[in-house]
Amino acid sequence: MLFIKNGKVLTMAGETYDNGSVLIKDGKILDVGQIEAPEGAEIIDAKGHYVLPGFIDAHCHLGMWETAIGFEGDDGNEITDPVTPHLRGLDAINPMDESFEEARSKGGVTTVATGPGSANVVGGQFCVVKTVGNVIDEMVVKEPLAMKIAFGENPKRCYNGRKETPTTRMGTAAKLRETLFKAKEYKEKLELAKDDASKKPAFDMKLEALLPVINKEIPLKSHAHRADDIITSLRIAKEFDVNITLEHCTEGHLIADYIKSQNVSAVVGPTFGHKTKFELQNLSFETPKVLLEAGVKIAIMTDSPVIPLHHLNMCAALAMKAGLSEEDALKCITINAAEILELEDRVGSLEKGKDADVVIWDRHPFDLQSSPLYTIINGEIVHKL
Repeated sequence: MLFIKNGKVLTMAGETYDNGSVLIKDGKILDVGQIEAPEGAEIIDAKGHYVLPGFIDAHCHLGMWETAIGFEGDDGNEITDPVTPHLRGLDAINPMDESFEEARSKGGVTTVATGPGSANVVGGQFCVVKTVGNVIDEMVVKEPLAMKIAFGENPKRCYNGRKETPTTRMGTAAKLRETLFKAKEYKEKLELAKDDASKKPAFDMKLEALLPVINKEIPLKSHAHRADDIITSLRIAKEFDVNITLEHCTEGHLIADYIKSQNVSAVVGPTFGHKTKFELQNLSFETPKVLLEAGVKIAIMTDSPVIPLHHLNMCAALAMKAGLSEEDALKCITINAAEILELEDRVGSLEKGKDADVVIWDRHPFDLQSSPLYTIINGEIVHKL
């Protein structure tokens, strides 16, 4: 057993304890609050420090663009076909990349959603992993998480260079619709055939990969910066009756009420940095505040490696500087992110029965000088300053 005592415990479940404790056993949180240390427990004194759940990045590409390598470590985009739903991010993640260690030791990030980039209209499957381990299969929390799709400049730019569709926004939307139509038809043929192998359609790996989307088991994870692209993605999701989350949502503040009316969540960012392309012209740290005030559930991302993953706390702090409350900014990288990933039963807050992913900070994590003193993942100390 591991017992953390005397810390300022921000549970992100509605309770804050100025002199609180967390009891951990067998990889899970056994108790939280004003509790006594059981006999024989290993004790960490967090007096004067902050105790929080491990942070969650709900959209990044951790392990898919490896640090300081270039082409040999660039495995995030298969720019040979605009429709690649059969690709699994899991197959490209290198857990030994140094960004994993930085995430947990410098940024207190313990869980991430990672997967393919946005070159293709349909890019492949995202997954959720913990940030510690050498074997990616043993780090998985959820796989598949979602199906990555992309709108806007990226597919246009990638396939215009190849003189292939899509080179316009119309082409991107048409490719996605065509693919979803085929997936629905494939599902219908399988259902009609039942157990009669002679009537089943020929196996199609791409369409098989899309069945969880059509069955509403996983959502589309929609890369869309501009307002018109956001609206197109919502239009298509409605046409095919599939679930969707908005990723980036850079101009979400311009259509916040409309997004709320569609009952979808948004993972906002990466907001720190230069406006590197036209569709980022309205980039603003005020976007989270405007969306939240409209009633949209939001999380904040780094889009790592665009922003180094260990600066997730800085991204949330800058959103707070732009008007988000401290509590809401913290929720965007803890419980909100967990709920958007549909993993709130395991991560995102310090509550009984959840995974023991706990970080002890030397000061408030929104302080630029802050550092994790301890990072604990699945009940194990994986970093100690």
